[in-house]
Amino acid sequence: MASLNLFADPVALTAALIDIESPSHHEREIADAIEAQLRELPAVEVIRGGNTVVARTHHGHAQRVVLAGHVDTVPLAGNTPHRLEGDVLYGCGAVDMKSGLACYLGAFARLSAPGAGAFDLTLIAYEGEEVSSEHNGLYHLERDRPELLAGDVALLGEPSGAIIEAGCQGTIRVFVDAKGTRAHSARSWLGDNAAHKLAGVLSRVAAYRPRSVTIAGCEYREGLNVVGMDGFVATNTIPDAARLTINFRYAPDRSVEEAKAHLVEALALEDGLELVWDDIAPAALPGLDHPAAAGLVEAVGGNFRAKFGWTDVARFSNLGTPAVNFGPGDPGYAHKVDEQCPTEQIYTVARVLEQYLAAKN
Repeated sequence: MASLNLFADPVALTAALIDIESPSHHEREIADAIEAQLRELPAVEVIRGGNTVVARTHHGHAQRVVLAGHVDTVPLAGNTPHRLEGDVLYGCGAVDMKSGLACYLGAFARLSAPGAGAFDLTLIAYEGEEVSSEHNGLYHLERDRPELLAGDVALLGEPSGAIIEAGCQGTIRVFVDAKGTRAHSARSWLGDNAAHKLAGVLSRVAAYRPRSVTIAGCEYREGLNVVGMDGFVATNTIPDAARLTINFRYAPDRSVEEAKAHLVEALALEDGLELVWDDIAPAALPGLDHPAAAGLVEAVGGNFRAKFGWTDVARFSNLGTPAVNFGPGDPGYAHKVDEQCPTEQIYTVARVLEQYLAAKN
């Protein structure tokens, strides 16, 4: 079994995690290594489910902070083992999110002992984030053991440039389907072009003016966009079926039902068109106004911004735990062959975490 040292320098721990290859559905080795080290810590409860590992302290503090990070990566692309060039660490998962996971594991290890920190802590190292929700370890906990996600605030180690990215926007993906009659394009009057029936909704989406909304000092920018079009049969054929794929990204002041109602109103589908709901994920409020988050905001020097993309912080928010994204690295490098993270940001996140979690408020 691979060996880890949770008390190691955070860059060295990140490198060790990268070297344990863990593409989705192949997380057992890294979960085994993390579990083994967590079980060595005194006064820590460790729970294992599949390849998700949860560790908790019970020291009687007034507040609990949850630290969560996924252990899986996208498929490898010849980018393991790690490579350190100057002040940049390269490797699969370097930014998404083994660097964040290393910072969280190190902070938990150092501050889990009685009297070491200001909070009780929950550490969740979970599987299956990079694939469909049915495999996501947090999804399974949310469904089967929601009490393990409970806390006053949750931190998710997604790459955020070493500043807080608060909450997240929700996302809805729908299909708009049109039916027609197939015919040869040389005799188009014998057919009924399904693609043409989508012209109205396509125009309305193109003309849509998304709003911006500020919540707890974070500006969220919504978006309604066509992200896919399908209706091709052949270059000389009138299509008898056509489909638009539309994505609505909405701010966290809307509930799922409010977002769905707004989307229906904005699309204003003509008779004969069918709306098919494909994927819906709720938004998450920033949570920065919660007392348990105040110390983290202070520790990062007041630097925070809204998270536009959807992340697993929404799973915590739905259970009443405010959550933020906080991890090293530029998310633009996630999933790339040259995935990389500046070592300075790894050290910054590790330092800020320990400063925040150890503070006696």
